[in-house]
Amino acid sequence: MKTQEEVLAYGLSFTDTYLDTPFHDRNWKLVRMKKSKKAFLWTYEKDGFLNLNVKADPEWRDFWRSAYEAVIPGYHQNKEHWNTIILNGSIPDKDVKRMIAESYDLVTDSPTKRIYEAVKKIPKGHVATYGQIAKMAGNPKMSRAVGNALHKNPDPTHIPCFRVVNSKGELAGAFAFGGGKAQEELLIKDGVEVVDGKVDLEKYGMF
Repeated sequence: MKTQEEVLAYGLSFTDTYLDTPFHDRNWKLVRMKKSKKAFLWTYEKDGFLNLNVKADPEWRDFWRSAYEAVIPGYHQNKEHWNTIILNGSIPDKDVKRMIAESYDLVTDSPTKRIYEAVKKIPKGHVATYGQIAKMAGNPKMSRAVGNALHKNPDPTHIPCFRVVNSKGELAGAFAFGGGKAQEELLIKDGVEVVDGKVDLEKYGMF
């Protein structure tokens, strides 16, 4: 991602977003949410480079700043909640996109975001079912959405999707991260006993 057009196209690929140029200086172009009007992506050129302002969770804000010199406290914005990404070629596209996606999640109350937050609450050594996660995320009827969200998990290290099983305690037939045996191996390492591809929910269920 090198041009403003590429970045804006990615920002506009998220649901319910639109392009805005609110200032007299058309160098500044923002991507906002349609309903709330909240901006999650600011783009502008400064000192010869394209800059992006993105909202950052406090848990990740300092991580990104320490990981890349080209990520600095938000220019012209609250530095506790915003980072500026300087697109000087030093940051891989996948991480630029991840920071933009994180910003989008922070300004929207998306079901996917609520699902990921629910999964983070499963304690080590325990599991939860898709239905339980759906209920924790605010809608008991979206079990299928839970499966879809976990299959696209952007951060398996911090969102332990391997701790989610079906209503019978059965593991996923084709675990998305590492292959068929990966979920079983991760659960065993976590202290959960797996017998014939199944977990005893009475013993290891978080509820």
